[in-house]
Amino acid sequence: MYARNCNIWGSIPDEIGNLSSLITLELCCNQLSGMLPNTIKNLEKLQQIDLHDNKLSKTSLEYLCVWQNLGGLFLGENQISGSIPECIGNVTSLRFLSLDSNKLNSSLPITVWNLKDLLVLNLSRNYLSGTLSPEIRNLKTAISIDLSINEISGGIPSSIGDMVNLQNLLLAYNRLEGSIPVSIGTTLSLEWLDLSHNHLTGTIPMSLENLRYLVHFNVSCNNLKGEIPSKGPFTNFTGESFISNEALCGAPRFHVPSCPGISGGQLRAKKLRRTISVALGAFISVAVAMFLGFIYFRRTKKEQVASEGVLPSAATQERISYYKLLQATDGYDESNLLGTGSFGSVYKGTLDDGRIVAVKVFKLQQEGAFNSFDAECEVLRSLRHRNLTKVISSCSNEDFKALVLEFMPNGSLEKWLYSHNYFLEIKQRLDILIDVACALQYLHYGFSTPVVHCDVKPSNVLLDQDMVAHVSDFGVAKLLGHEDSFTYTKTLATLGYLAPEYGLEGQVSTRCDVYSFGIMIIEVFTRKNPSDEMFGEILSLKSWVSDSTPDGLVHVVDVNLLRPNDEHLDEKLDCISSIMKVALNCTRESPRERSNMHDVLADLKKIKLQLLPCSN
Repeated sequence: MYARNCNIWGSIPDEIGNLSSLITLELCCNQLSGMLPNTIKNLEKLQQIDLHDNKLSKTSLEYLCVWQNLGGLFLGENQISGSIPECIGNVTSLRFLSLDSNKLNSSLPITVWNLKDLLVLNLSRNYLSGTLSPEIRNLKTAISIDLSINEISGGIPSSIGDMVNLQNLLLAYNRLEGSIPVSIGTTLSLEWLDLSHNHLTGTIPMSLENLRYLVHFNVSCNNLKGEIPSKGPFTNFTGESFISNEALCGAPRFHVPSCPGISGGQLRAKKLRRTISVALGAFISVAVAMFLGFIYFRRTKKEQVASEGVLPSAATQERISYYKLLQATDGYDESNLLGTGSFGSVYKGTLDDGRIVAVKVFKLQQEGAFNSFDAECEVLRSLRHRNLTKVISSCSNEDFKALVLEFMPNGSLEKWLYSHNYFLEIKQRLDILIDVACALQYLHYGFSTPVVHCDVKPSNVLLDQDMVAHVSDFGVAKLLGHEDSFTYTKTLATLGYLAPEYGLEGQVSTRCDVYSFGIMIIEVFTRKNPSDEMFGEILSLKSWVSDSTPDGLVHVVDVNLLRPNDEHLDEKLDCISSIMKVALNCTRESPRERSNMHDVLADLKKIKLQLLPCSN
């Protein structure tokens, strides 16, 4: 049963328990609330259940222990609180377990390490406590473990080194203590290792130089000291991976002091002796592990292909080299140029496997480009939402920085508003605004740290093949602290969309996005840019609409939307009037008086229901 993204709300009915032969239940990306009915335990043949991105709140997770054939459980991005049941260890058929972005507040059950065939474990963005057990070694087939943004304490067990197939290990934003185990250097498949924002002490093990596939490494905001490794994957890392530590030292490119008492020649001799001493002992184990890993991944790949459409693949970031991007874009030929912004240009590219992507190349000579790239990486690596642009990969060195993004074949909302070859009906415009509101609601409330986009405008809203909107360009985005409701910045976004407090004082909060979104709502339905030549010191886009509401609204709305002979003209005008009221509530001068994105989204969805009878 597939009913993905169908705008279904309410609770799941008790009668669903009558579908006793159901194998797959997919109701994700809707507005379902309440709890799972008790009758759902009758679905004994269930192999996959996907209810992520809903509003389930009172759901007990004890149900999942009934499904002994369950291979995939996806309940992320809900509001589920309580605990993960101990009996989860009995569901040994599980391959994918995703409970991220909820309000789970118990200890991490030790029985979760009994799931020996688990491939992906994602419990991030909850309030889970407890410690990591040495029994984590039982997950020998796991390729991705994400426990970031929780309250897990204690040390990192050295038994993680036994997980030879592990590709992603994300433990950031916890309360981990102690040292980084030397044994992590034996997890030879590791690609992403994020241990940032913990309380780790000691040194960074030189054994990590063995991780030849490691493309992302972050130990920032800990209490580490000593020499930073410089060989292997560390030749590609920058100082961003090591900031805010106690006393790290090493190569100048890491922006840390040189290690005291060790000259360049002594340092090289020390590393050479260390390399020789470990090479012979490690060679045989490395070769065997790589051979077994190769055999495993070939078998896993075949199994994934055979089961395509049954279970989703792991969300891991692939590696795309500079030369592949150069080839994909025909040397960044102008014929592939999709657009140009303040900090970079975006090109259409075709990878060697046939996939079409968008490649955002940053203008490093432009002041602020480095910060823009870092901001996008910091934000997008942690955020996942259907209305945010998906990042496929990144490519970064001292002279070149680029993001590889999901290609949006229908271009930007700005193109659809102002190009004569394109046109959007009222319902299409409202659907796009609802998509953007969903993205902003997630940024403001769906993540442990509120994210302010800071540059909401039509050119930063991209449309996929189904005209679903995706918010893009996080180059000036800001992450608020856990206790902060606002911050300050010297970086200004696009004039015309700036909230007064942002433009005058540099004060940034989630209400700044609300203001920009309100301006964008007005622009979408008037087809007037806030920087249009008709606006100046006396008249603005906002005041133009405010002065025309409600009686003169017909004179400011895009003339293409309203036809005099339309039998639903009055109803459509009423809907647009309601939409403009939402916009004006978003653009109040005082941040405190503005609506929040919860209310804005709810209001727009109500207006859509009002519009449906007259949208044909």
